[in-house]
Amino acid sequence: MSEDRFQLLRLVEAMLFASAEPVSERSLAARLPEGADIKGLLQEVAGLYANRGVHLVPLEDRWAFRTAPDLAGRLQLETTVARKLSRAAIETLAIIAYHQPVTRAEIEEIRGVALSRGTLDTLLEATWVKPKGRRQTPGRPVTWVTTDAFLDHFGLESCEALPGMEELRAAGLLDARSAISTLGAQAMAAVAPPEEDEGEGEGSEEDAVGDFEAAVAAAEAKAEDEDEGGRR
Repeated sequence: MSEDRFQLLRLVEAMLFASAEPVSERSLAARLPEGADIKGLLQEVAGLYANRGVHLVPLEDRWAFRTAPDLAGRLQLETTVARKLSRAAIETLAIIAYHQPVTRAEIEEIRGVALSRGTLDTLLEATWVKPKGRRQTPGRPVTWVTTDAFLDHFGLESCEALPGMEELRAAGLLDARSAISTLGAQAMAAVAPPEEDEGEGEGSEEDAVGDFEAAVAAAEAKAEDEDEGGRR
């Protein structure tokens, strides 16, 4: 390895280590000499850390150091969290994750109940969702998508890593506790203010996770119906 490339690897490693947030390839390239092989450098740094206590992992178009998966269990801290997401917020998060970009009206249609103002505020405060433009339809409603913080919290490289209907059916998990349940349970454990829709109570964690699964199943069923309608 040449001295110049070694120095570039050190620079990339230092920038990733010093950043509190995942770093985009564009941001890294801006601090490297013009024409630098940023993708190759990132892959090489990732290889250097492949068997270490931390790994360099991609989060869509961003990169960050994360604890090695096999060590996560030894580093977990058990804490009591007084606040958690409501059932309405968990259902809304699932719908946005699987159908983004999605409007408020579309979320309400899938859930079958009006969405209170505080539900999206809660998810915004948790930095898991954000507005992304407006739908070019009458009224130009705002559309909602998940964020990099959502991917980072749930350990996903991209939204494509979310389990699909066929995957859940093949694993026999569609009507049982599944990867979706894990997402719901983690969301409920997040530090976020509680909120309720009108006429909705807190309920137990099992009820909330069940509602989360039902929301995703309903959303996927709606998508399948739309596809069949388009083919007809």
